[in-house]
Amino acid sequence: MPLLGFKGENAREKVIVLLTMCFALAMAMLDNTVVNIALPTITSKLNATVSDLQWIIDGYVLAFASLLLTGGILGDRYGRKKMFLTGLTIFTLASLGCGLSGSGSQLIMFRALQGVGAALLMPGTLSILTVTFPPEERSRAIGIWAGVSGLALALGPTLGGYIVEHSGWETVFFINVPIGVLAFAIAWRTVRESVSAETRHLDLPGLVLGTGGLFALTFALIEANQRGWGDGLIVASLLAAGVLLVAFLVWEHRSPKAMMPLPFFRLRTFSAGNAVAFSVSLGMFSIFLFVTLYMQAIRGYTPFETGLRFLPMTVMIIVTAPVAGHLAQRIGPRIPMTYGLTVASAGVLGLTFIQPDTPFWIIGILFVLMGHGLGSTMAPMTAAVMGAVGPQRAGLGSAMTNTSREVGGVLGIALLGTVLFDRLGSVLVPKLGEIGLSPGQASAVAESASHGFVSPAELAGLGLTPEQIGGFATAFRDSYMSGFHLALLIAGLVLLTAAVVANRFIPGRAHADEIHAEAAAREAITASAE
Repeated sequence: MPLLGFKGENAREKVIVLLTMCFALAMAMLDNTVVNIALPTITSKLNATVSDLQWIIDGYVLAFASLLLTGGILGDRYGRKKMFLTGLTIFTLASLGCGLSGSGSQLIMFRALQGVGAALLMPGTLSILTVTFPPEERSRAIGIWAGVSGLALALGPTLGGYIVEHSGWETVFFINVPIGVLAFAIAWRTVRESVSAETRHLDLPGLVLGTGGLFALTFALIEANQRGWGDGLIVASLLAAGVLLVAFLVWEHRSPKAMMPLPFFRLRTFSAGNAVAFSVSLGMFSIFLFVTLYMQAIRGYTPFETGLRFLPMTVMIIVTAPVAGHLAQRIGPRIPMTYGLTVASAGVLGLTFIQPDTPFWIIGILFVLMGHGLGSTMAPMTAAVMGAVGPQRAGLGSAMTNTSREVGGVLGIALLGTVLFDRLGSVLVPKLGEIGLSPGQASAVAESASHGFVSPAELAGLGLTPEQIGGFATAFRDSYMSGFHLALLIAGLVLLTAAVVANRFIPGRAHADEIHAEAAAREAITASAE
């Protein structure tokens, strides 16, 4: 009897491998969003600043993005199972460290270490599936894998809210430990070792240049909110980012051992798929953070109540992703991706019209659109990129796709977070004088408000009267919504642009001559990259 639609004598073994990879993937992807719900609690418990909040998220994503290509190369060269198990071990131990952290700086450090582990295990999940399943079953397996990825991202807020409210913020990280141990035990017994027939080499100069440039850019975007754009350190960081990233591209173009072979971007499907992956993450990752703050700081929901309100998005991803993967196999990825990105952008742009008292059923409809669009996009996008590189470059293709996603997430959180909090501050400060605050009180309140939320007790401690506290609540709400709307407008336009890219450059139903042309181009590029 077929298991999950897979047939053959080893169907049971293939399903176990698929489920193990999905569990490990879910654990890594959950940590992209599950922490967002806990941020207000972490702020109060660890006295975290607004920069700390962004670094708690971006520290993980930055390490993840920077090392994904290296993780894929290590897996292809030394063994995908070996690197998967190594990454899983690092991620599990780092999760334990996160839960035991006693300060914001400790938590940021262990979050970055989590990212290192995720970068080693993530490429293995997809490349192991690519070599485990034959071509006729690969799209179905990747569809399930991509569905789990999207589900984990969407389930993060609900699960995180329940855990924070009932067990404390530390449990958000502790829950990874038993999952990691179980996944390790199963993978050790069931996953077969595999390596690429084509030798890949480590590219340490490329790793240093790329990671350094991305870190400098992220640092500037996040810290500019506190220091100001004219600060010498911010200006120096932006200049360093430009120099390092240009040097990275020059090195990758000239190096015979490039970690990111630029000739692959000559493949139209590969380039467009990675551009879409970057855009989706830039537009969507930050939304979880912004909407979480909106739910808790503006509407007053508890963490669990906030998480529950993400369920419409979660359900739509569960329903849509497998169907989209199957549809893309039949008609090609262009139509599902174009449709999904258009629908997702409509949902995000719709959020730019919501107000503090907007009925939730309206927001729920927008969440449905976003979940349906995201689910319609992820599986076809992944299948398109993996099909462009071929099975022998599975680790590289997986790593480059996920790198695009994670870099988009890093810059989305940093850039759109800066947009939101800069607008919040510029609108709020003039309003503080109107409610009768002294310069000292206004400065202290503005500093507290830059966290994205301020408690009444904190305001009372600054000497504000009940009338001033009420006036501040209104001013803060209006200021936050102004920044919220601007950030989401940019995110929605990014997704809409990605829909145009998908429609223009992603192939539809493949014909025999197109397949032969892609294969010939891929072989030529592979030969030139070696």
